[in-house]
Amino acid sequence: MKTTLKKPEVLAPAGNLEKLKIAIRYGADAVYIGGQAFGLRSRAGNFSFEEMVEGVEFAHSRGAKVYVAANMVAHEGDTEGAGEFFLKLRDIGIDAVIVSDPALIQICFSSAPGLPVHLSTQASATNYKTLEFWKKRGLERVVLAREVSMKEIREIGENTDVEMEAFIHGAMCISYSGRCTLSNHMANRDANRGGCAQSCRWKYDLFEMDNGRPQNLVDDEEEPFSMSAVDLSMIRFIPDMVDAGVDSLKIEGRMKSIHYVSTVASIYRKVVDAYCADPENFVFDPAWEDELWKVAQRELSTGFFYKEPTEDEQLFGKTRKIPQYAFAAQVLDYDEQTKIATLQQRNNFGVGDEIEFYGPSDTGFKQVVREIWNEDGESIDRAPNAMMTVKMVVDAPVKPFYFMRKKK
Repeated sequence: MKTTLKKPEVLAPAGNLEKLKIAIRYGADAVYIGGQAFGLRSRAGNFSFEEMVEGVEFAHSRGAKVYVAANMVAHEGDTEGAGEFFLKLRDIGIDAVIVSDPALIQICFSSAPGLPVHLSTQASATNYKTLEFWKKRGLERVVLAREVSMKEIREIGENTDVEMEAFIHGAMCISYSGRCTLSNHMANRDANRGGCAQSCRWKYDLFEMDNGRPQNLVDDEEEPFSMSAVDLSMIRFIPDMVDAGVDSLKIEGRMKSIHYVSTVASIYRKVVDAYCADPENFVFDPAWEDELWKVAQRELSTGFFYKEPTEDEQLFGKTRKIPQYAFAAQVLDYDEQTKIATLQQRNNFGVGDEIEFYGPSDTGFKQVVREIWNEDGESIDRAPNAMMTVKMVVDAPVKPFYFMRKKK
């Protein structure tokens, strides 16, 4: 049913108000956040109602949207107060809520009419009839299960006009659609009610029993065993996502840093814009992928989109790639006459370090730190204290909210 090329939304994570503003400044069309109830990221720096008001005002003034994830699996008693919660979100101006539990969906429709509901990936939507089912119940968008293939996405798009949202970058849960109870057993924390301890990412020894005796299958020189998947990255395959009719490209990572959010949002923004502007002549620039490796924490794969994952898509053995850069500072101000930038330190850096600046639409530039001054104008060798304000001469103009990376 979707036949025309439509530029999809770039949807970024925002674990707090600072990340929300950075994501939008760096190109996100929308952000998703968590409230202080009914979500799955209890440790993600969730938003108070007052912070939501400020975030919505900031986003809407720049043409962006704000969605709230309320995607917990509700047990008896968990729905108490949900009606008031959804009504408050509607009145604040939240653009949609992301929900998986049918009871919470019904409560939202009855208590906060007019507040759009998007189906969470936790609901495992894998075919167009499922999307049609939820359409009849009033939902306008479905976040597809992460186990859906590209072929299936095309088929879904050809048979329904329900909006499709799909994850395109970030961590992947080793369990089906995130429905895991490993954390419940290992740490007595309910993953589907906001308490995931990420037990799959712990390091384990691996044994088999040999005549009643345990034999360790992990060599001393090897990395300990884990049950975790590598991260997802569809940076090279955005044309496939657009052509398949995906309406929203979702980046995972509400608990990640502003370094991660700014880099990933800006790169996907560039790729989407470049392809949609001229599909026939689009050429992928490897530099885009190189940028993502500067904030990658694990190896990257295409998940389930093109084939069933194998052991190559799991974190076995030593990591083959590691991050090359650390977030070092944020630009507060810049003097065009003196070419001196005022910086807020975020990680230790000093004279002699090779660093790189980048901005929302700027590919950035590299230089070596030659001299640093503290707030008193004194020359110092290093900026060791978190959030301290320093000044330095930069080789090209920068602006507030530009970031500085340090070469490791």
